Amino acid sequence: MIELRNPRAFFEPLCVGAPRPAPAVSTEPSRMIHFFDPGNERMRAKLPDLARRADVLLGNLEDAVPTDRKNAARAGLVEACRSGALDGARVWCRINALDSPWVLDDVTTLVSEVGAHLEVLMVPKVEGPRDVHFLDRLLAHLEARAGLTHQIGLHAIVETALGVTNLEAIAASSPRMQGMSFGPADLAASRRMRTLRPGGPHPGYRTMDDRTGDADNDDAAGARVSVVQDLWHASIVRMVDACAAFGLLPFYGPFGDISDPEGCEVQFRAAAVLGCVGAWSLHPGQIDIARRVFTPPADEVAAARRVLDALPDGSGVRMIDGRMTDDASWKQCRAMVDFADRAAERDARIAGDPLAGVAT
Repeated sequence: MIELRNPRAFFEPLCVGAPRPAPAVSTEPSRMIHFFDPGNERMRAKLPDLARRADVLLGNLEDAVPTDRKNAARAGLVEACRSGALDGARVWCRINALDSPWVLDDVTTLVSEVGAHLEVLMVPKVEGPRDVHFLDRLLAHLEARAGLTHQIGLHAIVETALGVTNLEAIAASSPRMQGMSFGPADLAASRRMRTLRPGGPHPGYRTMDDRTGDADNDDAAGARVSVVQDLWHASIVRMVDACAAFGLLPFYGPFGDISDPEGCEVQFRAAAVLGCVGAWSLHPGQIDIARRVFTPPADEVAAARRVLDALPDGSGVRMIDGRMTDDASWKQCRAMVDFADRAAERDARIAGDPLAGVAT
């Protein structure tokens, strides 16, 4: 049975006194979502520096936090918000899974005590609209009780086969939805894929040229080129399409091999080309990789500005830099330049120089 909702009521609060949903997702740069363990005191001491470097800082309460430290991690995130250690960055939290014994305390404590600091709750293993609807109504009541003036967004991690199957329904489930991230490790387990790699390629997933020469004589056959393929490509494209169709932001998830910055950059870059606006960073070294990859290159921004200058209102057809340019090209260039300007402003604030990072 398909659940219907009155479209005229879609942007009405789900609780008396709750803030009204925003009509659009924030377009502030979120090139990297940097994960940290809020229960780790040494890591919390580094937060002021990370807050200046990362677009988004995310307190992780789920995976990588042992069961006996869940409460300490939650309390640590509250303390970090109250202390001002996260000032300068947008603050997200990955709560525990909806079937866990910690999730209710996660949501009620964070919204009630530091809800004014929180922009987004990241939700693991979202498998359908029902997961979003549960949190949507609960958050509305908590926001009303806490007197919040902004609605906290929801970000779904796509990491099960059922979640991939229901991508479009999840994206359309609530105006609270901010975006989606791709979780390759859990998705691999859900699909029973023969890989133990948390993101990135696999040497066994490859294609090969046709045989050449004498098919009956291996010695006469030419060398056959074999190329590793991206085993995540199809799922990422579906996630990007679902997000684009419903006004959300798509993100590549983690690249788990911290010792392979080159592989991380290649994987992030492929995701950026497909339409992802950012990725998770699990180590400070991945912050600069994500910034470099998800910020449009200066030469492409300059080319886009030439198109906007030549077609100020987007109408007509012109030959620019040897390419036929029309309204579709104009829309691509407008989106790139707008994002590049916002990213330049963010990087200028980090550098403390009002002219630093201006996109040219």
